[in-house]
Amino acid sequence: MKSISKKLASMLLVAGAWLGTTAHAVQDLPGGPSVRQLNLAPPVTRIAEEQHFLHWMMLIICTVIFIGVFAVMFYSIWKHRKSRGAKAANFHESVTVEVVWTVIPFIIVIMMALPATRVLVAQKDTTNADLTVKVTGYQWKWGYDYLTGEGEGLSYISTLDTAQRQMSSSGDVSQAPKDYLFRVDYPLVVPVNKKVRVITTAQDVIHSFMVPAFGIKQDAIPGFVRDTWFRAEKVGDYYGQCAELCGKEHAYMPIHVRVLSANDYSQWVEEEKKKAAARQDDPNKVWAQADLIARGEKVYAANCAACHQANGKGAGPIKPLDGSPVVNGPAADMMHAVLEGRANGAMPSWKQLSDTDLAAVVTFAKNHWSNKTGQLVQPAQFVVARGGKFPEGGAGAAAAPAPAAAPASADAASQSAQAEGPFQVFFETGKSELGPEALAQARRAAQYWSAHKEGKIALSGFVDSTGSADVNAELAKKRAQAVAKVLTDNGVAADRIELRKPETVTAGAGDDRQARRVDVVAAQ
Repeated sequence: MKSISKKLASMLLVAGAWLGTTAHAVQDLPGGPSVRQLNLAPPVTRIAEEQHFLHWMMLIICTVIFIGVFAVMFYSIWKHRKSRGAKAANFHESVTVEVVWTVIPFIIVIMMALPATRVLVAQKDTTNADLTVKVTGYQWKWGYDYLTGEGEGLSYISTLDTAQRQMSSSGDVSQAPKDYLFRVDYPLVVPVNKKVRVITTAQDVIHSFMVPAFGIKQDAIPGFVRDTWFRAEKVGDYYGQCAELCGKEHAYMPIHVRVLSANDYSQWVEEEKKKAAARQDDPNKVWAQADLIARGEKVYAANCAACHQANGKGAGPIKPLDGSPVVNGPAADMMHAVLEGRANGAMPSWKQLSDTDLAAVVTFAKNHWSNKTGQLVQPAQFVVARGGKFPEGGAGAAAAPAPAAAPASADAASQSAQAEGPFQVFFETGKSELGPEALAQARRAAQYWSAHKEGKIALSGFVDSTGSADVNAELAKKRAQAVAKVLTDNGVAADRIELRKPETVTAGAGDDRQARRVDVVAAQ
């Protein structure tokens, strides 16, 4: 029976390749999509082969039923037309006919459902995996963490090749390579003939991890965990893309999976672990500014340039970093931006980067292009910032240019407040009224922004990801409005204040306290 099933599957796959397209024979990108492709991607896993079998089996059955039903119908219309003198028969129901046309479709549906159910159950069986990889979707890149199996402990971010992103932005794709918009800096690497469990989640919005050659497609949802699996039976490079509309950079979120032989994979793991060990930096090390800038340039190219561009000018709604008031302002403002993100995930949080990499990229941005702040941020300051304590002023090394003098009437508290930021105002659970501590913090923010007349101020209210979204959003809005009132009551012009859409603190991204805050920061 199994032999017959395999032969039938093989025949259907051959028929599918012939009926669908001949493009598979002329792959533009081996393991990826083809020009004029109509059929499914060539399978390299057993599950993908079963999906091909089901696809063509269902299509053939439906086609035969379609032809049979409409052939009888059209023949009857033609044979018994009125012009030939045909007269309608006068008869009542036939029990035999009704039983037949009920039983036969039922049998056909069961015949279709049984193999489909078997494949569906197999797709969900993630037990006994040789390797487990957590895949995290970010706007717009993928994070890979090797949780169990050979390679356990490895972790990295996979980003679209910067040169291809720039080619797309230029509009001139006449010289586009075969792997255009599929080339990444760090592909997902797995061994051949090993069961790989893929756990998916997301940091910001819903993404979807899809590799057609493996027959897998699994949504990655913030705050939730889903899983799927594959066992690649052929060494090679295979490609996919995020299959969920996840924002304006959706087209630049490719998936590249490299399947290696067992020996090659072991060598790759050994090399990557050596590289990871070399990258492990002491967060208490004090870096020279030139060394941080050099490292920050590499971090920026790998993680930031895709959106902000290599020249720091941004693109479309992406804010420029060159000349940005946030970049040129207090170090804490930019530290807060890279740790927490901005605009409800439009700029993602970069907490997954090391403290040294974060310090390096912030220092680089503050001292590159036309930005000449002279500020230096050390990794140890990010260690503290992750706990919610941001530095004051220019981050402790070379100071930023001196701020404008405060009005003569400002008191000592106001003078001190000029060197602080960003400001986080924390509320009590379920309340939008300012408590004593929140009121004091809001007044400190007002003193600072009253003394600094330039630039707009952004107020971002936060909520957690539980409960009613509408209730949470309304509560965050009221909290932001309460903080805005304190600012205006203390001399900050209302037209300088920008109330932003409430942002969500998802599971794992912060505690209850972080979801009860309003941030008062410089608006880009």
